[in-house]
Amino acid sequence: MHDIQVYRDKRNLGFPETAKLVRRAVRTALRAQGVRYDCTVNVLLTDDAGIRAVNLAQRGVDAPTDVLSFPLNELEEGAFDPEACEYDYESDRLLLGDMVLNLPRCAQQAAAYGHGYAREISYLTVHSVLHLLGYDHLDEGARKKRMRAREKAIMALLGGAAEGETEHAD
Repeated sequence: MHDIQVYRDKRNLGFPETAKLVRRAVRTALRAQGVRYDCTVNVLLTDDAGIRAVNLAQRGVDAPTDVLSFPLNELEEGAFDPEACEYDYESDRLLLGDMVLNLPRCAQQAAAYGHGYAREISYLTVHSVLHLLGYDHLDEGARKKRMRAREKAIMALLGGAAEGETEHAD
């Protein structure tokens, strides 16, 4: 069983409903990617100020964003290798990394893209899990196309949370 720890740094962030959406999206993405090992993923729910502070401290970027991903391992996209992962002997789980979600930005983007909040939270969570598993989209080539294809397939598995097929622009 996966250990998906969801935290918040401020009140009024839609907790625990959002935490439930996040956990479902993480589990679905891991299963879709063939991750059959018990894993730990940590998720921080925050706002513009919170994610801006993390972005500045961790990446040197003084700006808010929608989601940040911090993989603990250097994995190859589409080829999950448990031997390449950090391991927590206390919990008997692989450690995949951390993500930070900006919930007010999620609500704004949901409105801008014309789909629901649940879909946006689910999409950004799936997007972040793929980063934890070695996917990237920094170039406009094949890697970005593969990542987008995996996002779409996983969102289809999520069903109701995936209403709307509006593409994201990075």
